[in-house]
Parts: sequence; C-alpha cells; structure tokens
Amino acid sequence: MQLINQSEVQDRIDLLKDQDLYIHLEMTTGAYAAHLDSSKHPAATFITNAVIRYSHGSISGNGPYRVGLKMSQGWVYSEGLTHYEESETGRLIMAGHDAQGKLIVSLQLSREPF
Repeated sequence: MQLINQSEVQDRIDLLKDQDLYIHLEMTTGAYAAHLDSSKHPAATFITNAVIRYSHGSISGNGPYRVGLKMSQGWVYSEGLTHYEESETGRLIMAGHDAQGKLIVSLQLSREPF
C-alpha cells in the first residue's frame, strides 16, 4: 500500500460512482487487542459485501483523510484513511494505519464481491 495520493483516489472515486458496488468497511479501536491490553476499549465495526450505489463521492483532509459517499438514502463516511492500494484497477482499497502500522480503518469498493 502507498500513502494516499488525494487526486488519484478522487479520480477512482469518480470512476466508480453511479454503479452497484460491493463495500467492505471495517473499523477497530483495539477490539482485536483488548484481551492483551485492558486499557483498550473493545470497539469495532464491520460490514462486507453489501451493495451500495453513490451519486457523489469525495476525499478530503490533509492526512489522515476522510471519504464520504452520498447515496440516495444516506451516506457512507470513513475517516482516518492513510493508505491506498495503487496497483488495484477495478477496486478502490483504502486503509488507515496508526503510528505502529496497525490497521485502524478500511474502506474498500469493488464491482465484484470481496
């Protein structure tokens, strides 16, 4: 994964709009590590292979970044994104890593299931 290039990610967001897409959205604040460190609050969110369609999407911030996707019935929003997969062509894979390199958040969009 590479550090987010904001204009490249925006181009990819624009290419995927107005089509049915599979989404993978994951966030953890230590749920996987809470059993090792009781100071970690065990919170997590996970959804995968749900189908969404957005009419407008944007990436903003100065890093970490946030992505918002406007759908007909609401929004998908993810914040804390730092990296994206540059070599993927048919999918948009983004992730946010903490200072130790641990995954904090992941937002992925694809025309095919994950």
